[in-house]
Formats: sequence, C-alpha cells, structure tokens
Amino acid sequence: MRTLFTLLLLSITSAGLSQIKLISWNVENFGKSKSNTEIAYIATLLNKYDLVALQEVVAGDGGAQAVARLADELNRKGSHWDYTISDPTTSTPSKTERYAFLWKTAQLKKIGKAWLEKKYAIEMEREPYLCTFEYQKKQFTAVSFHAITKSKQPEREIKYFKLFPKEYSKLNLIFMGDFNCPQSHSVFDPLRKMGFSSALVNQKTSLKRSCKKGECLASEFDNMYFSKSKIKKLHSGIVLFYQNFQSLQQARTISDHCPIWMEFSLN
Repeated sequence: MRTLFTLLLLSITSAGLSQIKLISWNVENFGKSKSNTEIAYIATLLNKYDLVALQEVVAGDGGAQAVARLADELNRKGSHWDYTISDPTTSTPSKTERYAFLWKTAQLKKIGKAWLEKKYAIEMEREPYLCTFEYQKKQFTAVSFHAITKSKQPEREIKYFKLFPKEYSKLNLIFMGDFNCPQSHSVFDPLRKMGFSSALVNQKTSLKRSCKKGECLASEFDNMYFSKSKIKKLHSGIVLFYQNFQSLQQARTISDHCPIWMEFSLN
C-alpha cells in the first residue's frame, strides 16, 4: 500500500511540474526532395513537442521552403507554430547547410534574434545556431549543431563548446544535435566538469543500412547537453520512427538518424 501511495504521489508531483518538451533531429537533406506525404509524416511525429531543432536543412534546393511547409503542416494540427531558419553555414559550398527551430507560440517566446556562432566559423565547418526562448519568465538558449563526420574527427570541433559557458555566462545553454561522437568521449569532459550532463547515455541514434539480428541502430551520435544546476531533466529518449516503415530503406527516405527528445523544467 505504501508503494502504491508513493507512486501516486510521484505521479501527481510530476504532473504538476512545468515542463518543456524539446526534440532535436538531423533530418537528412531536408529540402524540396521531401514529398508532401513525408512532410506530413514528420509534422505528425513532431507535433507533441514544444520546441523542434532541425539539423541538415538544405542550404539551397528548397531547404527554407521545406521548413515553411513543415510549419504550415504543424499549424493545421491545432497549435500555432513559429519558426526561424539560419543563413547557410560558412563552410565549403558542398558542406554548407542551414539549421531551423520551430516552436509552439503558446508555450515559448523567442527572445531576440537567433544567430550563427561566427566566432568559430573557421574552426567549425558548420558553426552552431543559437536561439534564446522564454518559458514562464525563465529563459534558456538552444545551441543546435551538426559536426563533421566521424572520419574527420569531430572532437576537433566539439572541443570549442567548453568555451561557450564562459562566453555566454548569462545564458542557460543546451547543446543539441548530431555530434558524430559518443557522449563517453573525453572531449565532453570539460563540460561535465562544469556541471553539464547528457540527456542520453549509451544510446545509439543513427540507422544502419539494414537491420542485422534485430539491431537497426548504428552509432551514438545525437545527444543534448545541459547544466544540471539550471535544468532538471524529467524524461529523455529517442523516437524509433523507422518501426513505422516496412524496411529501413523506406525509413531512410525520411532520415538516417532518429530524433532525440528531452522533457525538462527550468530551475
């Protein structure tokens, strides 16, 4: 009886917490190649969250228009959504991309303008995109990032994030995206020493080419990193969207990464 009462009390307490539902997704070549059916599917998947961070929005070839199409589809589902899209990153033309944030305006208010972090435009092939949001008079800043591939040693870029908490000492930073690097890597140690924690641990997020012995996920690439003193993580996980498709090949027309999510409250 005591156990049942405790669970009931925890359930009531959790329900009363003010929380934000954040999802981040490397949605792979998000541009005009995405059909209306695919955009509708993506919108259905994202609609239950308050803030969406997208990586790998195509710099040309309809990337910005695809984000607008997605926002329009989300707006048909009962909540009002707004969005912001970055300029193309300043890497070589073949590698340049855009980022995007989409959010429910009833839940979040954008503070100021979003910006690409130009300080590290040379050190990072696709410099991160930052945007500050307010929720119930408390603020946090989303830092969306897509690192270079594993073969190019993404830790050479990630190491600069240890400088962000000091440079943006007044901001409550949440780093998110495709780091092409597992959270166990030592490059994240400086952030950990500053009190940052990862939303996911030992969780693979990218898709294999084909499932082998029931295993469809390949690598621990996507994650979120937040300050434990400023943010209370309530829940986190990944969306196994590929299970909605008959094959991984079909699922990979949407993306080769699973979305990752975190529900949290602001301290």
